[in-house]
Amino acid sequence: MLGKLKSFFSTDIGIDLGTANSLVFVKDRGIVLREPSVVAIQADSKRVLAVGEEARRMIGRTPGSILAIRPMKSGVIADFDITEAMIKSFLDKVCPRRFYSKYAKPRLVIAVPSGITEVEKRAVQDAAQHAGAGEVFLIDEPMAAAIGVGLPVAEPSGSMIVDIGGGTCEVAIISLGNIVHSYSQRQAGGDAMDDAIASYIKRVYNLLIGERTAESIKVQVGSAYPTGEESTMEIKGRDIVAGLPKSLTITSEEIRGALKDTVALIVDAVRQTLDRCEPELSSDLFDRGIVLSGGSAQLRGLDKLIAEHTRMPVVVADDPLSAVAEGTGNVLNELDVLSQNKRAP
Repeated sequence: MLGKLKSFFSTDIGIDLGTANSLVFVKDRGIVLREPSVVAIQADSKRVLAVGEEARRMIGRTPGSILAIRPMKSGVIADFDITEAMIKSFLDKVCPRRFYSKYAKPRLVIAVPSGITEVEKRAVQDAAQHAGAGEVFLIDEPMAAAIGVGLPVAEPSGSMIVDIGGGTCEVAIISLGNIVHSYSQRQAGGDAMDDAIASYIKRVYNLLIGERTAESIKVQVGSAYPTGEESTMEIKGRDIVAGLPKSLTITSEEIRGALKDTVALIVDAVRQTLDRCEPELSSDLFDRGIVLSGGSAQLRGLDKLIAEHTRMPVVVADDPLSAVAEGTGNVLNELDVLSQNKRAP
């Protein structure tokens, strides 16, 4: 009886706790928060100064007394205390504390990479509970993404999702409500693309650029496959030799070359997953194709490159950034069943 009362008064929340961005879905309200996964703290006292977009604007611009930290690396917790503070900030924004919050803490569904360890999963659960959550349920990111984009995951036929976030590339083949085959590549997310661009600019032009500049380059002129619309971009940074500010112009063709190795890891992850696929599922996938989700799935020409290497139809989800969060939101409708199963002996 007490459990039913708690579930009636509590708020059910789904979180896409990403390396680059976090999205929060509240039951019956939809996605209510989209924030960068960044926290600014006081260096000496570790006091939290800002979370989300405000903290992201501080990256690369803070004095020595302030640190702008991304507590998630490759989809897992790199700094437990800062992650806890970030989750707490998100919960406070979407679920203000009420007089009965002590007895009805919000129940969370959090998406995590399919390749993480049990210790890493436990760290996510502990961080969420220390931040004020009640029951915490975890769901694999590719499963959440598949649900979020509307794939028929419960049917006895194969569906394939490739979720490319900031820290990981998650590939999964799903049938009958379960992941049949999956592959998690931690060196092929959006952060790896940004690092590849920054390394290229440094190696070729002796110019140091920050991670925000590298991300802007990826978004504005980055591509994985020739699109027929080549473009240029002026960038600014610090000359390594002279030690002075410097600007130069780069082309989309150059950046495509800089991203070649990282993009190749994504293609390889897709091919390795397909190599393990059963013949019947392969037939389903050939008819249904591959769906791309995640922020980095928006890299120009990535769908065409994967289609060329797999000889299968490839489409980018209508809203790739929201796919995982939407998937966690759909799972919220099943929380009472999950909670009962969790308590069952």
